Amino acid sequence: MLREQILWRLPRTPTRLGNWTKLMNTTLQLRPAVASDQEGIIDLVTRVYGEYGDRICLERADGDLLDLQASYWEPGGEFVVLERDCVILGTHALLPLVDQDGCCTFRRLYLDESLRGQQWGETLMQWALERARERGFKRVEFWSDTRFTRGHRFFQRLGFQSNGQVREMNDGWEDYQEYFFFRQLDDQRNDNLQAPV
Repeated sequence: MLREQILWRLPRTPTRLGNWTKLMNTTLQLRPAVASDQEGIIDLVTRVYGEYGDRICLERADGDLLDLQASYWEPGGEFVVLERDCVILGTHALLPLVDQDGCCTFRRLYLDESLRGQQWGETLMQWALERARERGFKRVEFWSDTRFTRGHRFFQRLGFQSNGQVREMNDGWEDYQEYFFFRQLDDQRNDNLQAPV
């Protein structure tokens, strides 16, 4: 059902439809995460961090991945995975911000290097934007590691803004910084990218 929901919501321009048709010929499946996906999700995040010379820190910064139930589902969040042949190749999550009415955050947008540049990042973000709107959220806010520069360009092309706010983080193996991003959900003009990421 989730895959069908995403299919009919994607734009139907000739270029995009052609690309989407090509993508659907693969065996990738977008589906809600389940508890048994934990190891595969951790493996994906470990691979992505490795690209930046970093490693996962399940004791602190990435501890949410050890209990998806408590970290995402119990507080009213959602978590999806992109899977091929029982291997998790993409993730994304949405969580309500309990201290800000009408606002949610996006977390854990990761995509295996082999899928980048093929519109799967957009597919994951489309899912999150649509679900946030369906659930009545008016605004999305999130933080992103300053090293993820390609992701930041992707966010900006989707209409997310950064106000220059940076926070210092010390919950990983090494200290790092994150940029703040936000977007009002009533503006759908930038929901679709012109070029794949």
